[in-house]
Amino acid sequence: MIFRRKTYKIKPELAGRFHDFFHTYLYPNQVKHGAKLVGRWVNEAQDEVVAIWEYRDMAHYEAIEHAIRSSALHQEAQQKRRELPDLYVEAKQDFLRSTAASGSYQAPQHSIAVSGYITNEQGEVLLVRSAHRPDTFELPGGQMEEGETVEDALRREIMEETSIQIRLYGITGIYQNMTTGTISVVFRGDSLSGGLRVQTGEITEAMFTRLTKKTIGELVTRPHFQTRILDAMEPSYIPYEAFAATPFQLLQRVEIKHEFQ
Repeated sequence: MIFRRKTYKIKPELAGRFHDFFHTYLYPNQVKHGAKLVGRWVNEAQDEVVAIWEYRDMAHYEAIEHAIRSSALHQEAQQKRRELPDLYVEAKQDFLRSTAASGSYQAPQHSIAVSGYITNEQGEVLLVRSAHRPDTFELPGGQMEEGETVEDALRREIMEETSIQIRLYGITGIYQNMTTGTISVVFRGDSLSGGLRVQTGEITEAMFTRLTKKTIGELVTRPHFQTRILDAMEPSYIPYEAFAATPFQLLQRVEIKHEFQ
């Protein structure tokens, strides 16, 4: 792991405005693309803010920065900085490495990602190409955001990436990346409406295409992405349910589609 320490010099009277800027633009863009915020602090004088971010390695950091720079949210942040030139006086960063083995000082942390094997009326599968994984196509999806259900996260991600609305049938697989600590949940579903359009800087290409077990490797080059698609081609569904406890409240449920036509 490496850690990036970002230090901002700010005017105390503009501290509230800077905090709003951070939580509106900087934080969500970093987290969406895979960075983890270790913590964020302000000094007693309210003139210095420090944020520490965690990455797997320098290549991970550089990939995230590349994706952020091409995102719509980054462009909005740049425009806001031009409108508010005094938002911060100075910004600098440096990189730190832990003095102990990973996880020695912290409880285990995991992230949850969602993706969907989505087909159209012709039986073609929706695939996307990510700016920071340009060597392969993959199923559309992304990281869950705080307060979302798994189903809502997938609907949002596919809408953001491709403008497609979807109907879900159930989960076809759950996959755990022990290197990154990411758990990926894959659904199968249909496209309902919306013209296929790439909407975010993170996604460079999207298409519906016909896939078979023999041709999958021509487009999907990474083995763990191939496995998810192969599992979804001949699915054994499991249901999904989101609920609140004490008192119990059923929030969402995706029933199993017993026979796929």
